[in-house]
Amino acid sequence: REWGMSYAELIPYATPGFVAFAVFSLPAGWLADRWNRDGMMVVFFIGIGLSSAATALAQTPLQMAGGLFAIGIFAAIYHPVGIALVIEGRVRTGVALGVNGVFGNLGVASAALLAGLMIDNGSWRGTFIWPGLLSVGLGIFYGIKHFRPAARGRSAARQAEAAARPAAESYDRAFLLRVFGIIFFSTAVGGLVFQSTTFSLPKVFDERLGDLGGSATAVGWFAFVVFAIASAGQLIVGFLVDRYAIRFVFIGVAVLQVALFAVMPSLTGWMALGAATLFMLGVFGQIPINDVLVGRVTRSAWRSRVLAARYIVTFSVTAVSVPVIAWIYATGGFDLLFTVLAVAAGLILTAVTMLPPLRAPLPAAAE
Repeated sequence: REWGMSYAELIPYATPGFVAFAVFSLPAGWLADRWNRDGMMVVFFIGIGLSSAATALAQTPLQMAGGLFAIGIFAAIYHPVGIALVIEGRVRTGVALGVNGVFGNLGVASAALLAGLMIDNGSWRGTFIWPGLLSVGLGIFYGIKHFRPAARGRSAARQAEAAARPAAESYDRAFLLRVFGIIFFSTAVGGLVFQSTTFSLPKVFDERLGDLGGSATAVGWFAFVVFAIASAGQLIVGFLVDRYAIRFVFIGVAVLQVALFAVMPSLTGWMALGAATLFMLGVFGQIPINDVLVGRVTRSAWRSRVLAARYIVTFSVTAVSVPVIAWIYATGGFDLLFTVLAVAAGLILTAVTMLPPLRAPLPAAAE
């Protein structure tokens, strides 16, 4: 409103930020492996905070694009570095990644609600300033906590213990190529499924819930509740992959998605709401599986770079998914979209059946 521009006209100025979010994952992972992961997390918090606060000062769309680009650069640090820190020093990583993922998904689900609250009670600039300042404060706190001598000693001991473990270092080249091929393929197709469902679900509810929806606010709350419940899928899957063969857990998640996407075109009302909750459990539940796989078959010394490559694939697919979704919806509506998603989930299922057996994690006592 301030700049007299439509939503469609503003979207291109956000694009550089999404591109940076993907492209800078690899250099962030490389720096973390060569320098210090805790140090990179301090850079993440303070850098994204200062960039956000600076974006609040934008007077033109081009300045806004520059601020969002800077936010994207520092945001790219989190996944390859933060996920590597979650995995570091652990044998059983599923539940830890699941807990981490729940907070991530709740953050995504809450973002629009909190932004709306700040806008209604202040201005759009406050949505950049206050989270930015909070992030800077978190960065300072993180640095103080993790760079005290005692904390550095514990971190060094944890890294030395992880490096001494033989896991992930005795797999041969053919085995690793096969596993990484499946990881990156399921990441790419899974990214399309994830973006399609999370992006389109509010509109699906608007069309399919009928009197249950009623208003935009009701639809938004239904979507929020579904996302919040579905976040538990990461905990459930994380628990399972720590105790059972990851291949069979992955197959179960893929089968759940295929079945529910296939029946969704015929459902409305409460049935559509229930099916959506279940397939989102599967969509969110798949997220930690590939990270667990990376943790099991990679050495700690280059794990951040492998995670960075995986997230480049994820975010690149995310960037192109929205126009694909728009084209599918314009061609055949959500019935066609869910048919396409069922086929995509079927491709993931086919790939996962070719996953070779991996060594089981050590007993819990080893941690």
